[in-house]
Amino acid sequence: MKLFDVYPLNDITIERALGSYVWDEKGEKYLDLYGGHAVISIGHTHPHYVKRIEDQLHKVGFYSNSVRIPLQVELAEKLGRISGKEDYQLFLCNSGAEANENALKLASFYNGRKKIIAFRKAFHGRTSLAVAATDNPKIIAPVNQTDHVLFLPFNDEAALEEAFRSNDISSVIIEGIQGVGGINVASDPFLRKIRSLCDTYDAVFIADSVQCGYGRTGKFYAHDHSGVNADIYTMAKGMGNGFPVAGISISPKFKPQHFMLGTTFGGNHLACAAALAVLEVMEADELMKNAATVGEYLVGELNKINGIREVRGRGLMIGIELPEEMSNVRKDLLFKYKIFTGEAKPNVIRLLPALNMTVTEADIFLQALKSAISE
Repeated sequence: MKLFDVYPLNDITIERALGSYVWDEKGEKYLDLYGGHAVISIGHTHPHYVKRIEDQLHKVGFYSNSVRIPLQVELAEKLGRISGKEDYQLFLCNSGAEANENALKLASFYNGRKKIIAFRKAFHGRTSLAVAATDNPKIIAPVNQTDHVLFLPFNDEAALEEAFRSNDISSVIIEGIQGVGGINVASDPFLRKIRSLCDTYDAVFIADSVQCGYGRTGKFYAHDHSGVNADIYTMAKGMGNGFPVAGISISPKFKPQHFMLGTTFGGNHLACAAALAVLEVMEADELMKNAATVGEYLVGELNKINGIREVRGRGLMIGIELPEEMSNVRKDLLFKYKIFTGEAKPNVIRLLPALNMTVTEADIFLQALKSAISE
């Protein structure tokens, strides 16, 4: 048997990782400013994280949700306190797509409606409803196609108001900052308009925080910058620092019923230990504050570099748009300067480093970027 070839791969094998650095099989050291799609939130192989999982593995690694799992209660309480959503409810699952799938389903249970508003350049996952609400026809199979989803222009209040007037809307799902779409920031007035219209029409505001949440922007959820609360927050990626864990944070207006949602692996003992370790490190080391500080420094310095078309983002979720003729820069950063970054399209570099990234590491990247652009 061979692997199903669906990923374009860089010819690099990572064998060791620590903090913001990884090493390949030849011993070559790389600065990691991508963290495997925003997954590494507290740094690779953080000692507290490793010990938390190891200690739990010596006790019990897994049992199903048919028994009480006190770690789930501990995680819900800590997540509620640190995120500022203490009166919300937590449902645990395994991936961002699964989180969004359950959020959309829960919204439809709530108001009995089918229509979903999503936005151009959105990415919400690769499973049934999540991919239907993703603006990329190439990854939507015929079986996933549905007329339940309306795609609107991003940050267009007039189009949003018209959609609500003309349709029986169940939910609005929006990334606080679009990741795959190009690091496009949802404006605070636009998020407040979504909140207002959802209140007026009894629709559900779903804040997709899978990539832009968990402290990455300097606040726990990117949507928090708008000053309003969503009805459901979806999260994954940075939640487990590499361990598969995800969840949805659900406002008190939703009343649970047995079996309306479910999962086999979600919220297992190891997943909860990993998620608790992440929150413990985030709190002890004030990583949200660090993300805001280092992110502000990076954006300020990036805006001084000649050749950059635009810098977008918040905190440590940053998009660097270059002229199309500079589409080689990301590859040069990787293979010439040994720095991992991401892309949203060939000429947009995505920075999604660990939240404990330092100014020194930022300076290493900035110098490399200047050199790569000038070549």
